Amino acid sequence: MLSRLTRLPRPAALAICAAPVAALFAVAALAPLPFVIAQPGLTADVLGARDGKPVITVTGAPTRDTKGQLRMTTIQATGPSSTVTLPELIGNWFDSTRAVMPKGAVYPSGGSDKEIEQHNLEEMTQSQSAAAQAALGYLHKDPKAVKADLNLADVGGPSAGLLFSLGIVDKLDGDGSGGDLTGGRTIAGTGTITADGTVGAVGGVGLKTQAARRDGATVFLVPKAECSDAKAELPQGLRLIPVTSLSGAVDSLRALQRGGEVPAC
Repeated sequence: MLSRLTRLPRPAALAICAAPVAALFAVAALAPLPFVIAQPGLTADVLGARDGKPVITVTGAPTRDTKGQLRMTTIQATGPSSTVTLPELIGNWFDSTRAVMPKGAVYPSGGSDKEIEQHNLEEMTQSQSAAAQAALGYLHKDPKAVKADLNLADVGGPSAGLLFSLGIVDKLDGDGSGGDLTGGRTIAGTGTITADGTVGAVGGVGLKTQAARRDGATVFLVPKAECSDAKAELPQGLRLIPVTSLSGAVDSLRALQRGGEVPAC
């Protein structure tokens, strides 16, 4: 025999059902999410000095004084062990000066903060070595006779490779023209580089363009595959030049200096 069910009044039933749903949303709002919040970071002129020492030092070949600037760009992100909650994510999602990025796109997984920092510094060291090889290869210089040392190892990651190579080429006056690659401008950019001079994509391009314009750049070299990302939040007064190789980047800068035809995104 079935027992008689007691029917609750509708308001009471809704209140009982709403309580666990509200609790669920509260937990979800406070739960850490696998994202980081990033913003425009520092830029550094690779033709200049850092902490009183030249960023690029070349031995074994004559160098020249340069004009203008070649600024490598970075992003600044919340730490690998920091937490981002749903309200923070939503609040930053619609802020054009911030970006919500998967944590794995910024930091390698499975390590402590110290291990991740060490990993990023090692990537930068490898990037600097590849940048020197690419520049000397482009200039047909013997790496046993000509050495290029880079003093920016405390900035982690490999994304400054292209700018390091361009800085070395500019200091060595690669084509013998005597003219600066920059044409006296402040030029910024980003991109990894391999020893054969191939330029690779990086993350946070939209934020790096903001950092570049903030620090006076009027031209930005961007890996060609990331043109659309760079154009999405492009600051006014900043010109994009897509690149796929070191030689192509040099050719574009020379054309810009002469007032010739320059590739565009």
